[in-house]
Amino acid sequence: MKNTEDLSIVRPELLQIAEAVARDKAIDQELVIEAMEEAIQTAAKKKYGQELQIKAEIDRKSGEIKLSRVLLVVENVELSSEQVSIEQGKFIDKNAKLGDLLHDPLPPIDFGRVSAQTAKQVIVQKVKEADKERQYNEFKDKAGQIISGIVKRVEYGNIFLDLGKAEAYMRKDDTIPREVFRPGDRTRAFITEVKKDINGPQIYLSRTCNDFMAALFTQEVPEIYDSIIKIQAVARDPGSRAKIAVTSNDKTIDPVGACVGMRGSRVQAIVNELQGEKIDIIPWSEDAASFIVNTLSPAEVTKVVLDEEVKKVEVIVPDDQLSLAIGRKGQNVRLASHVSKWEISILTEGDESERRQKETKKETQALIDALVIDEVIAHLLVSEGFKKVETVAYVPIEELKSIGGFDEKLAEELKSRAITYLEEKEEEFEKERKELGVEESLKSIDLLDLEMLVILGKNNIKTKDDLADLSSDELLDIVGDKIQDLDEANKIIMKAREDWFKE
Repeated sequence: MKNTEDLSIVRPELLQIAEAVARDKAIDQELVIEAMEEAIQTAAKKKYGQELQIKAEIDRKSGEIKLSRVLLVVENVELSSEQVSIEQGKFIDKNAKLGDLLHDPLPPIDFGRVSAQTAKQVIVQKVKEADKERQYNEFKDKAGQIISGIVKRVEYGNIFLDLGKAEAYMRKDDTIPREVFRPGDRTRAFITEVKKDINGPQIYLSRTCNDFMAALFTQEVPEIYDSIIKIQAVARDPGSRAKIAVTSNDKTIDPVGACVGMRGSRVQAIVNELQGEKIDIIPWSEDAASFIVNTLSPAEVTKVVLDEEVKKVEVIVPDDQLSLAIGRKGQNVRLASHVSKWEISILTEGDESERRQKETKKETQALIDALVIDEVIAHLLVSEGFKKVETVAYVPIEELKSIGGFDEKLAEELKSRAITYLEEKEEEFEKERKELGVEESLKSIDLLDLEMLVILGKNNIKTKDDLADLSSDELLDIVGDKIQDLDEANKIIMKAREDWFKE
C-alpha cells in the first residue's frame, strides 16, 4: 500500500472560502464544498488523463485534499483506465475482492493558471445552479400568494420586477388597463405560476386575475383570513368593475358589511390598489334564483325563470331597469353570469308579455288546426296548461273534465280527436320515412320519433352510420327544437355508434 500521508495537501482556507460563498449566496455550505471537489477532479483529469475515474475529497474539518483514482476489481481487465485485476488490487488494498471499488491515492496537483481558471469556472457554475435551485424552492410554494416587488424594467408593456432574491415577469395583459409602470416603482401582484428553468425560476405575476382580488380581500378582512367569511366567487373587468360573492359561517356576522368595513375603509383600500375598480359585494345564497337576483344589483328584478339542466336563466325586469341590468356594453349582466356561473338572458316586462302572447296564439292555433275546435275552447286548453296535442291525448280524462265549462262528453271527444290526429300523423310520417329510404333500424333509437326520422331523411341522414358520423352540434342544427339539449343529442349519437363498438 502507498503512504497516503504524502499524497494529500492541507488547505484550511478552502473551508473559509466555502463558508463565505455559502453565506453570501444563502445556500448550503456542503453544496459549495461539493462544487470545489468537482473542480479539483476536473483539474486533476487535465493532468492525469481524461479517461481516468478520479475522485477528490475535502476533509470537512481540516480542509485536507485527497485525490484518488477509482478502479473496479474484475477478473479479466478490459479497460485498464477503470479496471484492475484482483492481483493488482491487492497492492492497493490487501482485502480487495471481485466487484470492489478501490481508491488508488494520487499525488496532489499544483494548480497552474489554466487549472485554477477551470476550477473557478466549475465552482461558479455549481454555485449558480445551487442558487437557482434555492430560488425555485423558495418561490414554488409562494404560488397563489401576493408579493411585492420593484419595477426593474419595462419592455413593450411587459413588466420585470425585482423581488430581492429573484426576478418576476408580468405580461402586459396581466396589468390593469391604463396602469403605468416606471423603473423604481413598487407594486404588488399575484404569483400565478412558478416554473423551473435552466436560467432560474420563471415567476409569473398578474394584477388582473380573480385570485388577486380574493387575496386582497383576505389581507384586508380579518374575518376572511380567519375563515369566518368565505369568498364563493369573483368576476372582474379589470380596472373597471368587479363582483364578489361572500357568505358567513357565523349568522351574527354580516359578510357584506364586514367586507365593506367602517365607512367603506376596507373595500376602499382594495379599490385604490386596483386603480379605482368599482366592486359590488354580493351576499351569496344557495337558492340560485335569489343569488342571481343579487348578482344583477343594483337593477330590480320582477321574475326569474330557471332551466337547471342547461344552467340557463331568464330574468324579467321592469322596462325602465333594462339598461341598468345590462350595464354599459353588457358589463353588469356579463359579470353577473361569470360570478353566478349561469347563462343569463334579460327581458323587459313588455317584451315578455309580447312574447307570451305570441306563444299563446301559436299554441292556440295549433290546437284549432289539429282538433278542429273553436278559438274559445283552444284558448281554455292552453291557459290550463294543455298546450300540445300529445298532452290532450294522453292525460287522464279527469284532468280535462276539471277545466271550467268542460263536461265528460266534451273531454272524451277532445281526447278522441287528439289520439286520431296523432295516429294519422304517425302514418304520414312512416309513409314519408319509407319514401325517403330512412332505414328501419333508426326506429330502435328511443329518443328519435318518426317526425325526426323524416327530418333526418330530408337531410340525407338515412342509416345508423350516417347518424353516427354526425357531431352532436350538427344533429342539433338539423332537428332544431325537437331535441332538448346537447346531452340528449350526445345520447342519440352514442346509441347510433353502438355497432361500431361491438365491431
